[in-house]
Amino acid sequence: MKFKKALALGLAAALTISLAACGGSKGGDKEKSGSDSSEKKSDYSVAMITDTGGINDQSFNQSAWEGLQELSEETGAEVNYIESKQVSDFVTNLERLGDKGATLLWGVGYACADAIEEAAQSNPDLQYAIVDNAYENTPDNVTGVMFRAQEPSFMVGYVAGKTTETNQVGFVGGIASGLIDQFQYGYEAGVQYAAKELGKDIKVSVQYAESFSDAAKGKAIASKMYSEGCDVVYHAAGGSGTGVIEAAKEADKWVIGVDRDQAYLAPDNVLTSALKLVGKAVKEVSLDAMNSGEIGGQTLTYGLKEECVGIPEEHGNMPEGVYEETLAVADKIKSGELTAPSTEDEYNEFVAK
Repeated sequence: MKFKKALALGLAAALTISLAACGGSKGGDKEKSGSDSSEKKSDYSVAMITDTGGINDQSFNQSAWEGLQELSEETGAEVNYIESKQVSDFVTNLERLGDKGATLLWGVGYACADAIEEAAQSNPDLQYAIVDNAYENTPDNVTGVMFRAQEPSFMVGYVAGKTTETNQVGFVGGIASGLIDQFQYGYEAGVQYAAKELGKDIKVSVQYAESFSDAAKGKAIASKMYSEGCDVVYHAAGGSGTGVIEAAKEADKWVIGVDRDQAYLAPDNVLTSALKLVGKAVKEVSLDAMNSGEIGGQTLTYGLKEECVGIPEEHGNMPEGVYEETLAVADKIKSGELTAPSTEDEYNEFVAK
């Protein structure tokens, strides 16, 4: 039990562990920079472009920027960002940040993949990195950062299955993709794993907002789910997900957050959150690039084994015992005894067992 508590605490506090231990969206009008006000100095500059969810999406863009801010505070490195408004802005934003002297440039989200690849080919002297994308042939000056998002999604699905009283739960996605499949099918599998333990049938309703920035659409979808009987809804929808959380507050139902601990957005309604420590990864990869000079040509993958995903330690809204049971499930995933599915085919195989 000591290890389980340490895992959750470490995730909640975003433990700093070495890069060796760890391993989507559209372009821009806002720019921000920052550096440590202490005596630490650095000539190193790191910059990022967001996807259309914006820097304050309460999700992975915000987490990435927080990671760069921590890097600046600890090393004195200069950090900057530009918010993206549409896909066509990505390349322009990367060029702007490169012209301003950035040494390492980040694209946050898989939708930045083409822009990052184009910029990297045009600027072989610069380093690039991207969150949530793995290239078939990774350029020598590009680092991909991926997460096994199906693992924390399985955990929160298990929580949902153990919590629902109506035996109906929901999932709201942003834009359908192989990446979001990890969240959906990991979640659905976790729900069904709990249902099997409980000896009952639980229905999972799934719908996509077709956007990572349309909070109104997210709210409308979730409101309908709640009105039709769902009492727990998990979102993997970026900025659209803030609408899902608003719907939960209005319906006084449970919602599950994503990427960051989103309990602060609705303390009485957020059941838990599927943590994906984007900021930690961005910080650690940037620090490694800063220290070693070149880190490209590879994809780094983070999951439960690396203590880079999970659920928050705070669990006061969960039914008694569910938190501990969920950590036991996480141990099975970590050991390899249980494999969380990330695709529809894997999910079908999982539930057929």
